[in-house]
Amino acid sequence: MGLKPLPVGIDSFEHLITRGYYFIDKTWFMKELLDKKGSVNLFTRPRRFGKTLNMSMLQYFFEDMRTDDGSKKDNAYLFEHMNIMKAGEAYLAHMGSYPVISLTLKDAKQPDFELAYEAIKWQIADEYARHQFILQDERLSVEKDQYMSIRMRKADRSAYNTSIKFLSQCLEKYYGKKTIILIDEYDVPLENAFTQKFYNEMTGFIRSLFESAFKTNSSLEFAVITGCLRISKESIFTGLNNLKVISILDEKYAEYFGFTPDEVQRLCDYYGLSHKYDTIQEWYNGYIFGSINVYNPWSVIQFVDDLRENEDWYPRSYWANTSSNTIVRNLIDMADDSVKSELERLIDGGTVEKPVHEDITYGEVYENMDNLWNFMFFTGYFRKVDERMGEDDTRYLTLAIPNREVRYIFREKIMAWFNQKMKERDLTRLHTAFVSKDTQTLQEELTDILYETISSFDESENYYHGLVAGLLSGMKGYRTKSNRETGKGRCDLFVKPVSRRKEAFIVEFKTTKKIRELEKKAEEALQQIDDKKYVLELEDDGYDIASSYGISFCGKDCCVMAREPQKR
Repeated sequence: MGLKPLPVGIDSFEHLITRGYYFIDKTWFMKELLDKKGSVNLFTRPRRFGKTLNMSMLQYFFEDMRTDDGSKKDNAYLFEHMNIMKAGEAYLAHMGSYPVISLTLKDAKQPDFELAYEAIKWQIADEYARHQFILQDERLSVEKDQYMSIRMRKADRSAYNTSIKFLSQCLEKYYGKKTIILIDEYDVPLENAFTQKFYNEMTGFIRSLFESAFKTNSSLEFAVITGCLRISKESIFTGLNNLKVISILDEKYAEYFGFTPDEVQRLCDYYGLSHKYDTIQEWYNGYIFGSINVYNPWSVIQFVDDLRENEDWYPRSYWANTSSNTIVRNLIDMADDSVKSELERLIDGGTVEKPVHEDITYGEVYENMDNLWNFMFFTGYFRKVDERMGEDDTRYLTLAIPNREVRYIFREKIMAWFNQKMKERDLTRLHTAFVSKDTQTLQEELTDILYETISSFDESENYYHGLVAGLLSGMKGYRTKSNRETGKGRCDLFVKPVSRRKEAFIVEFKTTKKIRELEKKAEEALQQIDDKKYVLELEDDGYDIASSYGISFCGKDCCVMAREPQKR
């Protein structure tokens, strides 16, 4: 009783504090920003790692907020007892001292350019409306008409190209101070535009918007921009020499996005869930930002919130559906045998080494597989294990899947997509071979499919069982019954014809790590069918004729043996 609620889905700093949510103090972020004095700071982090909440926190700390009539609002109470209050007067003097422009571009995820452009216009117009009280000042009489045309979304495109710069100039004239600009989710419209095939139009608009706001703007105090991926300067930051990019590879600011181990431990202690810490660590830890170990904050909060209702709640992949999987799906479509082998190694807990290139465009993501691996690293699908500098001065990273949550995404989504591709292929030859007991052809077909898909071999027989059951499930005139999940000592798979006059099949699977044991294991499977009299279940179900299959697997290779029908 009396414990604070968890801020599930809360990204407004003011709401989080005034409504009494549990808050992990990241306010030292402001001190570091002031210390480093970066002019334009671009923070790239995976989705759902606290970027939007941090931007809201910055706004409430730095902004000289006003009511509709221009009266000053004091937000100092929001920061009571927080770390930033211990920083000293030199830092606190910046609190509530600047005009702030705050925009998010996440709503620009639209099916065509015009709708995306309109969504950004709405965001800009809303920010103009938030500051509209400044027009009461006679010093802005000259700017009033242009200001209101943008505010009412009636201005031409050239006005919106420079709208952030124009607003910052108006704010400086009113406040007598330069403006702080905050842009959240800057790359959402770019990624979406690439996917929806209007990338060049969107890139041109964003480039104009940013160049005027950050390159030639004498009214700028400093800017903070957030997104998932660094987009090359040649794409939208042309000539922006004052841009400082802080990616997950940088040591600076590493602990401000995501939760550190100490923060998660204190969270567990507060809610009486210390005994669940190891589970949380196994599922949601494993990211490395700079040299700091980081947990996925979105998933930790969701899981702890569920645990408060039911301590027996099983962990799950909360992060899986929070962002687009389009590019991950395209990895599958582009994957050759080498990439499939690397994916299998990663799923089984291994590593791969890849060159890292921080400065790419979305248009370059699909130019080669290295760019695609690179994208997946920066968007949170991999963690850095080690790094080295190559002879050609290229930076190489050793990558691994960070935790069980992301491994689940790979297993459930990526493997499912591969298996779906298998189901889309023509399985007529496989089905014909199965019914006619053409073991050589059936073995060839299964081997080809194994080499085309990806596997998780630590799942042993279960993986192969599921794959074969799926391949046979669409066989016309037959239905499959899997018994592996029943735990009742029955055979792995029954394949039953709709007509009981036809031949039914009993299938048993075995695995081995030694290729020379394939035939022996297939024979053991057939012997098990006989020894345990699996045929009796078919007899009870009205089938008089049944053949047996013993199928053994060793990695991507298999052996298929069949036994002729037994008539009852």
